[in-house]
Amino acid sequence: MLSHPSLRHLTFPAITAGLVAVLVGYASSAALIFQAAEAAGASALQTGGWLTMLGLAMGVTSIGLSLWYRTPVLTAWSTPGAALLATSLPGTSVAEAVGVFIFASALILLCGVTGLFARLMNHIPQAISAAMLAGILLRFGMDAFTSLSLDFPLAGSMCLAWLLCRRYLPRYAVVIALLTGLLAAALSGSIHFSDEPLRFSLPAYTAPHFTFATLLGIGLPFFIVTMASQNAPGIATLRAAGYPTPVSSLMSWTGLAALLLAPFGVFSVCIAAITAAICMGPEVHPDPQRRYWGAVCAGFFYLVAGIFGAAVVQLFNAVPPALIHTLAGLALLGTIAGSLQRALADESQRDAAVITFLITASGLSLLGIGAAFWGVLGGVIAHLALRLPERKKRLL
Repeated sequence: MLSHPSLRHLTFPAITAGLVAVLVGYASSAALIFQAAEAAGASALQTGGWLTMLGLAMGVTSIGLSLWYRTPVLTAWSTPGAALLATSLPGTSVAEAVGVFIFASALILLCGVTGLFARLMNHIPQAISAAMLAGILLRFGMDAFTSLSLDFPLAGSMCLAWLLCRRYLPRYAVVIALLTGLLAAALSGSIHFSDEPLRFSLPAYTAPHFTFATLLGIGLPFFIVTMASQNAPGIATLRAAGYPTPVSSLMSWTGLAALLLAPFGVFSVCIAAITAAICMGPEVHPDPQRRYWGAVCAGFFYLVAGIFGAAVVQLFNAVPPALIHTLAGLALLGTIAGSLQRALADESQRDAAVITFLITASGLSLLGIGAAFWGVLGGVIAHLALRLPERKKRLL
């Protein structure tokens, strides 16, 4: 029986985690949205409308799903999918791009309704899921320290503030690191706002146009990449953090939301992985059952970002990249440590977990599919191969 949500469980660290998650999500991949829209021939006004609807879609689904399941279910656009669209859409029209969005979202909805994706995820050991998550997050953790070479005073002050707070005020370590970074950036004159005025971008309906060539050549690969490189890591992130969520329901609701809003530029609504991990750490709340408020707060900030549409990108671009990279890495350190611990806890699955971790962390990309998919595949193959002799002994 689900308990009734209470605002008493809403904490300042949860609000901060939600803000950081949205900040990292937009700052790390919003540029891909512009590239994908430009590849489809969308105007600046249309692109702003796309960002508006994406923010509103992710905000509503994050808040609704997190409150309903009392789980930090954070949604996001498909970053690998956006990258694929940016390279595949040139030469197509906006109407054909919308047709691709509808086609892929319909397939995702079908996977959710039929339960195919859930059955597949049930056969992946938890150690492999945790190892994949650690591999995905490794680069972000390393970025926190490679940023020292980009802007040592800024990144160094953030790392020092985080370290001191982890000793004396652990729940507010990320908050203090963010404030320290903003102060350091302001003092050094590294915050640069654009001269363009902030503006609102209203979404516009685009009638879809379906062609066999775009659906097969772009829509099907886009669907595969989205499921393998975004939804699979997202579900694995939830499970690795100890949240046994109903996979089919999540696929159905996110697929339905994207399907209904595709004519307005919502190319995907997926289960977040990297940004969701920020809302699952012990800094959000000591009780894991209360951490869903971090995702709820992120949903609220999604709504704010959606209202302002393209203007939010101007705000994110005002701060130096080193601040974003350092903040993301520090916010994810606890999640990285927990994932590695769960991945290596079971000695019988340790080799397969290490293989998964290394493949995922390598950034391998084959057939247009990202390293997360190949990491899980390699780990499952290793897991089955290493357990095969034991099964033979039992038969004897």
